[in-house]
Amino acid sequence: MFEKLVAIEPVSLVAEAEKKLHEYAKEVVLYRDIPKTREVIIERIADADAVLVSYTSQIDRFIIESCPNLRYIGMCCSLYSEESANVDIACARERGIQVRGIRDYGDRGVVEFVLYELVRLLHGYDGYKWKDTPEEITDLKAGIIGLGVTGSLIAEALQFMGADISYFSRTRKPELEQKGYTYRPLHELLENSEVVFTCLNKNVILLHEEEFKKLGSGKILFNTSIGPSHDTEALKRWLDGGNNYFVCDTRGASGDVNGEILSHERVLSPDASAGRTRQAFGLLSEKVLDNIRLFLKSDTPLQA
Repeated sequence: MFEKLVAIEPVSLVAEAEKKLHEYAKEVVLYRDIPKTREVIIERIADADAVLVSYTSQIDRFIIESCPNLRYIGMCCSLYSEESANVDIACARERGIQVRGIRDYGDRGVVEFVLYELVRLLHGYDGYKWKDTPEEITDLKAGIIGLGVTGSLIAEALQFMGADISYFSRTRKPELEQKGYTYRPLHELLENSEVVFTCLNKNVILLHEEEFKKLGSGKILFNTSIGPSHDTEALKRWLDGGNNYFVCDTRGASGDVNGEILSHERVLSPDASAGRTRQAFGLLSEKVLDNIRLFLKSDTPLQA
């Protein structure tokens, strides 16, 4: 059991999970606002030996070294890689602090968002219309870049609706090719697809000027990644240069700093995370608690 567990900011746990935390720590402190400075974070952690953090704050070396009692950091957000994490995992490792993150808890909401926006564009609802005549998903040439959980679910949903699925990923997926998906190199996929979906890890940028030229005109591009999967200036030129549409759920996914992308007439974005649903918060909570239980039961540190 922990001596003291602190959530330094809102971490999206459901009420039942918040109650469960008291089974794993003698003292539990839950802050309901996002700390604005490192000093505030350090003050909130104080003498705690466990801390929970969401994606909205950075736990850097200075903070970790200023909190000598820490032995566990639970990320209540996606941990895709050490390099992209908002916690300095390397520093934590040096000090014997275990960092545990979660993955794959909001994917189904993203798939629903994709289907909603795609149907809206294909049929011409709400003032947006891809072509002169309404289109079905049937026979649509859909290219998926990144066949992780989200990419695989999107491919499965689109194939069920009759789309022709191609994919590009770092490694071939023979088991998915048996389902009828066609592997294509990146540039070939961009040229041959009518709609492209980027489903990549945070901080992975694959679409640059050359890729947008290969994608060409009269296309739809979805980004379902947490951050941009594209070079922002190249995306702007692509949007201005042809009858193209770009769709994402949040400002972060657009890479938009000054509002030029989200205000573009052929960009669809509610600027709200599609993966933050009631069901997603429930799954997030289960995974966060599972990580705590695994840590407390383990005699040897688990890998981050």
